[in-house]
Amino acid sequence: MGADEAVVKLQSCRGRIDLLDGRILELLNERAAIALEIGGAKREAGLPVVELSRERAVIDGAVSRSRGPLSPAAIENIYTAIMLEMRRLQE
Repeated sequence: MGADEAVVKLQSCRGRIDLLDGRILELLNERAAIALEIGGAKREAGLPVVELSRERAVIDGAVSRSRGPLSPAAIENIYTAIMLEMRRLQE
């Protein structure tokens, strides 16, 4: 592949990534809105924000559903960060 072809390929791939990033942001914000609802329900019921068993189940579920190319450790890291931010919203 020549330099010109590589530039075209990179632009195409980056455009696809930009579209995916937009979808990921939409989904993260949708998830965050639901997390806020959950936080409100927990407060009303006097329940603790942190449910480590639920967080672990979500992370483990994501790891088991992933078919790569991300490693299980990468999926765990990503979901750990997501869970932390969702927890912060609920506090």
